[in-house]
Amino acid sequence: MTIGIIGLGLIGGSLAKAFKHSEKATVLGLDRNPATTKIAEMSDFIDGSVEGRLNECDFVFIAVDAQSTVDFVKENAQNFKKDSIVIDCCGVKSAVCEPCFAVAKESGFNFVGGHPMAGTQFSGLKHSKYDMFYGANMVLVPKKDEDVSLLARLKDVLTLAGFQSVSVTTAEKHDEIIAFTSQLAHVVSNAYVKSPNAKVHKGFSAGSYKDLTRVAWLNESMWATLFLQNKENISFEIEHLIEELKKYNEAIKAGDFEGLKQLLKDGRECKERCDKH
Repeated sequence: MTIGIIGLGLIGGSLAKAFKHSEKATVLGLDRNPATTKIAEMSDFIDGSVEGRLNECDFVFIAVDAQSTVDFVKENAQNFKKDSIVIDCCGVKSAVCEPCFAVAKESGFNFVGGHPMAGTQFSGLKHSKYDMFYGANMVLVPKKDEDVSLLARLKDVLTLAGFQSVSVTTAEKHDEIIAFTSQLAHVVSNAYVKSPNAKVHKGFSAGSYKDLTRVAWLNESMWATLFLQNKENISFEIEHLIEELKKYNEAIKAGDFEGLKQLLKDGRECKERCDKH
């Protein structure tokens, strides 16, 4: 089995290392920076460059931004191996899946949208890890009425990289949910550290501060692009959060102990219900 990886940053690099570590696949890679591809090859993270060899790949994982993914799929439509499975790893799905489904149908390969539910606040090949996806979930967005056996093939390959589970959904539902579970968290974290007291936190901060600020350390170009590609969903989540925060602020300013206590109780019970699902 031969696996191609396009983009050797944090996600693509980790996929390459994971598949190599499994010792059950030949791994070919390619990064837009030729030096990164060379480093990956010299470090034995990949078995060689995928350039000119896409037609050998049974699976191709594309770990670049949404527009670059669509461009790559269109430009290489005739180079993918017939009946191969091409999977993207973008943080949004609506902007990627529909155009790529159409190209795949015309050209005779299979495209499945993907989003690995793992990562760190850092980026680049040097931060990639072979065990990045151990125990993680992969969200898959197949075309309507996709063959179940194809998804089973893909799940088997994902297991080699360490993924523990797979969730299947639509592009629209993915983007709606991810606006809350991921994108809003990055907005909140990034805005939170702009407090004038952030610069004097040392000695006064512990786990809650670290948990809330971890993803403030982000790639601003990548996340700005993701937010704008999913602007209706993320705007809804931000506006909803603002309305909730206003309730807390009003209760605090009014010295309303019972009102504030009820808001906190509602939040705690909401968290308990969410964790049971």
